[in-house]
Amino acid sequence: MILCAGESLIDMVPSPTGFTPLPGGAVYNTAIALGRMAEPTAYLWPISTDPFGEALLAPLHTAGVETRLCPRTDRPTTLAFVTLTGTEARYSFYDEGSAGRLFAQSDLPVLPASTAALFIGGISLVPEPCGTTIETLAECAHALGIPVMIDPNIRPFFITEIPSYRARLDRLIALADLVKLSQDDIDWLWPDTPPEELMTSLLAKGPKAIFRTLGAAGAEVWWAGGCLSLPAQPVEVADTIGAGDTFNAGVLAALRQSGALGRRGAAPGQIALNETNLRAALTLGIKAAALTVSRSGANPPWADELARGQP
Repeated sequence: MILCAGESLIDMVPSPTGFTPLPGGAVYNTAIALGRMAEPTAYLWPISTDPFGEALLAPLHTAGVETRLCPRTDRPTTLAFVTLTGTEARYSFYDEGSAGRLFAQSDLPVLPASTAALFIGGISLVPEPCGTTIETLAECAHALGIPVMIDPNIRPFFITEIPSYRARLDRLIALADLVKLSQDDIDWLWPDTPPEELMTSLLAKGPKAIFRTLGAAGAEVWWAGGCLSLPAQPVEVADTIGAGDTFNAGVLAALRQSGALGRRGAAPGQIALNETNLRAALTLGIKAAALTVSRSGANPPWADELARGQP
């Protein structure tokens, strides 16, 4: 199975009457997307016993995502108020003292023997103690030979301690096998750095592949064999909420299906990537993201929708 560990929250999405509460969170969305793709998936993050916590669990269960690893707590659920500029989403977070924010290392379970990959990222990497907890989990997975994928999915206004955050991200990139970066991430982290120079330097740190998403221009992957680019699928965009998260799910699903993720217990970094399985990963990631942006909110496609290729 693929284990997704990171934030879940309630997106307060603009509506004609104010805001509509919808389950969300970058890593949560990826878990939902993987489950809907019929991939064996588990989710790890503290879930509140408040009504919003129950609202978060229901879509996971409907998608077939395993939630037994999730600690339950009476602390409140994180809220994120969404504003849309055109079709682009921006977020304001209410997170202090929340269920996820206080995720502690003592809450970490033993990684199940069936874990084929660990996916982390989003705002769960930023504050404490949850940032350290997720980093510890990634270190454990790496030591066990479990491939790690990271998507920082940066929200600049949420990052108050920039040097500490950059240092953590450097450490996590060094132990990750797969890294996904949006152009917004790159512009914030490494402004004015030429793409080839940046990707070469990142690969030298340890990752085996760097995925770069370019919105309407498609996506690309850089690895030891060079760079592979594919165009976006033409689609009428409703909004971009959850697009990158769904792309991540497509990448992981395709790599697991091809056998590229290797086996637990292999030496760290023993992930079998080549042009064929990376092309399949890009293709499924782009296709899944296109279906997501064609409808409002974080609403990833189901396996039958992907098979049809229609929203």
